[in-house]
Amino acid sequence: MHRNPWSGFARASLFAAISFLSACIDSQGIAPQAERLDAAQLDPGSAIRRAERDAAWPDTQWWRAYGDPQLDAWMEQALAGSPSLAIAAARVRKARALAGVVESAEQPQVAFDTNLQRKRWPADNFYGPGDLARSTSWNNASLLGFSYDLDLWGRERSRSHQALDRARMAVAEGRLAALELQGNLMRSYVRLALLHAQQDIAQAALAQQEQILRLAEQRLRDGIGTRLEVSRAEAPLPESHRQIDALDESIDLARNQLAALAGKGPGEGEHLQRPTLDLQQLPGLPAQLPLELLGRRPDLVASRWQVAAQARGIEVAKAGFYPNVNLLGGIGTNATQGGVLDFLRYDKLTYNLGPALSLPVFDGGLRRGQLGAAAAEYDIAVEQYNRTLIGALQQVADALVRIRSLHQQQALAAEAVAAAQKTCDLALLAQKRGLTGFDAVLETQPVLFQRQLRQQQVRAELLGAQADLLLALGGGVLPEPGGPDAATLAPQEPRLRFLPKY
Repeated sequence: MHRNPWSGFARASLFAAISFLSACIDSQGIAPQAERLDAAQLDPGSAIRRAERDAAWPDTQWWRAYGDPQLDAWMEQALAGSPSLAIAAARVRKARALAGVVESAEQPQVAFDTNLQRKRWPADNFYGPGDLARSTSWNNASLLGFSYDLDLWGRERSRSHQALDRARMAVAEGRLAALELQGNLMRSYVRLALLHAQQDIAQAALAQQEQILRLAEQRLRDGIGTRLEVSRAEAPLPESHRQIDALDESIDLARNQLAALAGKGPGEGEHLQRPTLDLQQLPGLPAQLPLELLGRRPDLVASRWQVAAQARGIEVAKAGFYPNVNLLGGIGTNATQGGVLDFLRYDKLTYNLGPALSLPVFDGGLRRGQLGAAAAEYDIAVEQYNRTLIGALQQVADALVRIRSLHQQQALAAEAVAAAQKTCDLALLAQKRGLTGFDAVLETQPVLFQRQLRQQQVRAELLGAQADLLLALGGGVLPEPGGPDAATLAPQEPRLRFLPKY
């Protein structure tokens, strides 16, 4: 058999031409520049080092450490019925569904199309003159089509991984939304406790003012007092009643806020009783706090998945520089004349099968721009992660510094209240024995109530700071490996794969 000597040369020339043309668009000089910070190399600060000790992490239901059954029940209701968490859950479902849509591009695609048309053919240079000119006939066709992207450079595979990384990021963001809800509810609950304490102090102040008024009126009846003393004792009563009414309003508003956070109507908040918060023991901090933060703070987990997704985006943009080969095929029938079902006859059968090559030659800088944008997005994600990591360490250190200071302030506030109480008791005793007038009593009472109020404020700030520390630590330990959350939030190190130059 005679062999054409030019056939081999033609094939080699075609391959060389493809290689040369694909080299016309290259990705040299475009690469990410940002580097992720290593938490182990960051100095956590003296506040964190002082707090490190061998201890277990707090449980995810960290609020139970406050020993308030009403808080426990209300937090569970909020996590189950909050609209914000329902929105976050819907976003997770959407991200997972979109990941499935992207992943479907990796699979073979099969589609069946058919159409039945009754058509009138014109008489022109394309269709006639001929048998079909000015005639009407059936023009029916059917096709079972097949396509499969060979994905030689991993573009579709990288897109699938990118979509999965974004779905995992949505899961972490859902966990972050839950933590934000827990923090907001806890702060509102602590405020409710403080308002009740302020109400007690205001009512105690009113009771003592009314007692002083009764003593002044008794002295006037006994002929040893004056109308001025009675008038001075009556003067603070209206303001005290106003303060109590304002506190009642604030308590009702706090209950409404707690009901809204739990996804309930204001009527449910009316059943809230006075909080009984008591947190005596702080959770221990593990010795490797920065590394542990990476696996427990949902904002850091979400940032890491964002970095992974952007790394996949670089791979997708990089694959665009190389030829794309699809395998296409189809089998069907076509009939222009005859009966309505003649297109189903065997002699009307047609089929096709073969590869389709798409080769970038010149795109005016489109692919280089896409790769540059993907590299910049990766740098942005890395720097956002670095910022989140540094902010996480600052939040933990700030919470520890604040707790340390508030513990000292609590002790000093108690001493101040004890001293003011002693002074007030001595002034009342001296007044009863006739050694002093009401001026000394009136001067000591406001000081006592002011210091009692400050003591309750310090206590509320301490309870809130302890909650902020637990939230800064990620809200407790995640489920054990193997659970649904552990599988989606497990820390992974995404590897950035650069394709070789074609």
